[in-house]
Amino acid sequence: MKLVKTINELRNVIANWRSEGKTVGLVPTMGWFHLGHLSLMKMAKGKADKVVVSLFINPMQFGQGEDLAAYPYDLSRDMHLAEKEGVDLLFAPSSEEMYPEGFQTSITVKNLSQGLCGASRPVHFAGVATVVAKLFNMVQPDLAIFGKKDFQQLAVIRQMVKDLNFNIEILGHPLVREDDGLAMSSRNSYLNQEERRNARCLYRAITSVREKVSGEGTEPSVAQLTDEVTRMINATSGCAVEYVEVVDKETLQKSATINRNSIIVLAVKINGRVRLIDNALLYPEENDS
Repeated sequence: MKLVKTINELRNVIANWRSEGKTVGLVPTMGWFHLGHLSLMKMAKGKADKVVVSLFINPMQFGQGEDLAAYPYDLSRDMHLAEKEGVDLLFAPSSEEMYPEGFQTSITVKNLSQGLCGASRPVHFAGVATVVAKLFNMVQPDLAIFGKKDFQQLAVIRQMVKDLNFNIEILGHPLVREDDGLAMSSRNSYLNQEERRNARCLYRAITSVREKVSGEGTEPSVAQLTDEVTRMINATSGCAVEYVEVVDKETLQKSATINRNSIIVLAVKINGRVRLIDNALLYPEENDS
């Protein structure tokens, strides 16, 4: 595996691959790899001749008071893990390389960036769209893979690709969970043992309402489902709901009734300092997370 830190070197390597007729897959990340990240790499490896993984903690997607300075980073660790998955190139640029002096461009996907995570993180999705657009221009991949845990982010990226005519196939990888059901996230490393135990309530709440949807009897309403999830999570020590919504999986618009496109999405603060997100389609037979 080759480690590259400059855009020029990245482009030179990819140009050589292209001259050999190779297809290229991209997996954008902020590092501190877990099994979720590694599953994206494995998926890319099965669909493209060459795999590029970017590792860049993007300052544009962090708002004031968020965890930019604390975000975990260990390049040697991540290099080892990526190499074991057969990644061909790890692109790990500096902030100065990505955003040189005088940088002033931002991409906004207006409607899909509103609400849900966008309500409490107003700069986040513009930062995501901007850095991903830059990576697309640098790598010019045939395909790019994103995890479905960040469901709103995936919708934003797909809309941006459509609107800006990027000739890139965007693939979503099913959400990957720990053995206890907690959605895999780099931010899980912030949790102490007690917080980690309490955070399991997210998946317990999701599982409970999905069972109600698929069970016999009268189907619960959207309000009943969101109220139950909120109650279960808020009743757990140290856990506070930021939002719980049932939305359409394509448009992210709030669902008036439960149907085959309905997905429950939530964000929770653990002891006021660790923000976790999760989601699941409400019909188990269609749930791929």
